[in-house]
Amino acid sequence: MNQKTALITGASRGIGKAIALELAAAGYHLMLTCHKNKDLLEEVKNHITLKYPVTCLTHPCDIGDPNEVIQMYQKYNDHFQNLSVIINNAGISHVGLFTDMEPTQWQTILDTNLSSVFYVCRYGVPLMLQKKTGKIINISSVWGISGASCEVAYSATKGGVNTFTKALAKELAPSNIQVNAIACGAIETDMNDWLSDKELHGLVEDIPAGRLGKTAEVAALVLSLVSGNDYLTGQVIPFDGGWI
Repeated sequence: MNQKTALITGASRGIGKAIALELAAAGYHLMLTCHKNKDLLEEVKNHITLKYPVTCLTHPCDIGDPNEVIQMYQKYNDHFQNLSVIINNAGISHVGLFTDMEPTQWQTILDTNLSSVFYVCRYGVPLMLQKKTGKIINISSVWGISGASCEVAYSATKGGVNTFTKALAKELAPSNIQVNAIACGAIETDMNDWLSDKELHGLVEDIPAGRLGKTAEVAALVLSLVSGNDYLTGQVIPFDGGWI
């Protein structure tokens, strides 16, 4: 049995939930977090503990608040002694004109999408350094590569995640800790619910693969990255069906 532990943020639904199920099936013990969907997070935990022989703990918190992240690591210190995988998946979007965006909205997206990655890594990496091994996967977006109209803040934070990934990978490579990002395209999640049927159809037509990606496909890629080649690091991997 795999004794490694994985921390997954934003794990109550969508991509985070799919990753939790994939890693549980592979034998990873889990720590799952989310901010608001506490009931859904417990459902994920219950499903995992009934189906797989792994330990699965949950800790609802605001991952964009450094104090709450510190408290999480302190509270579950014993559970984190075998921390070998960090999945930074927590994220929110904002669609609208740049000139209509309020500073408070900008700060919220910055805290949730980018600062959270720093906080989780800042207090998790030292645990990995003790054993000279670890994998960090940041769930990003193709908009962090190319930018998207009416999603300036979201694009900026994901661009930050991408360069954070490349920089941290260089710093941690001598310690046998790999850092990579998956730049997702259009994936079947609640984040796309704002699209009308017509808009969704037009989006699919623009994707060479002819469909949206599935959360299970993202999860499968994550598993291959955390269990695969230790020489692969500092990469931002587009996962978009040839879209961008």
